[in-house]
Amino acid sequence: MTTNEGPGRTIQSAEITLNIISELQTQDATRVTALANRLGHSKSTIHNHLHTLEDQQLVVREDGEYRLSLRILDMAMHVREQIGNYDVIRNEADALAEETGEIIQFGIEEHGKVSYLYKATGEQAVETLSGVGKQQPMHSTSLGKTILAYLPQDRTERLIESMDLERFTSNTITSADALRTELEEIRQRGYGIDDEENIEGLRCVSAPVENGDTVLGAISITGPLSRFTDDRIHGELSELATGAANVIELNTKFSG
Repeated sequence: MTTNEGPGRTIQSAEITLNIISELQTQDATRVTALANRLGHSKSTIHNHLHTLEDQQLVVREDGEYRLSLRILDMAMHVREQIGNYDVIRNEADALAEETGEIIQFGIEEHGKVSYLYKATGEQAVETLSGVGKQQPMHSTSLGKTILAYLPQDRTERLIESMDLERFTSNTITSADALRTELEEIRQRGYGIDDEENIEGLRCVSAPVENGDTVLGAISITGPLSRFTDDRIHGELSELATGAANVIELNTKFSG
């Protein structure tokens, strides 16, 4: 077993195991040889890791192929239930999706990215790359920028300094100073906007969900440029997002 030296030490064997799990997540089922080729390790190494995962009931072997087991789902549901206001988030997102017909998402910050906790799809919604459990950059999404704006300032600065500010469209913010200016604007108006910054043709508005001095996450409404005009974003849609965020905040405050 070897480790990589650095500010935080990582265990290579653990990295291989996690890479196997990530790869299996993209496949219906696959064989040892295919995994070894994709991950760049010997068949014996991959087989040993798969045997360990199977012994721990995290993967299932059927006809020589491996897939993730339902125990992964149990873990995911446990993580979801750790969010104490999950039921309120789900109910508000579902109601907002029904009212607007668009995509509604709730995200939190994890490891410097937006992690999607819940997604509701309205009748006229367009498909996006996001999904529950997936991650997106913070600097190019309304959810990410809104959360950044309401995190403690020192945390926000650390996150900005760690970002590569990758460009995804011609509208993506790629300057740390420009991002700081955008965050200040979000604080002043109370909601964030993704103006085709992550995906061309899609716009998004989101509002922060706070609990005292802590930002729990943000809720967003996403739709096509044709329906998400400036007037609608800064009027109806921002009001709907802010209203849903307030309901979640109140229920979180008085729950338990």
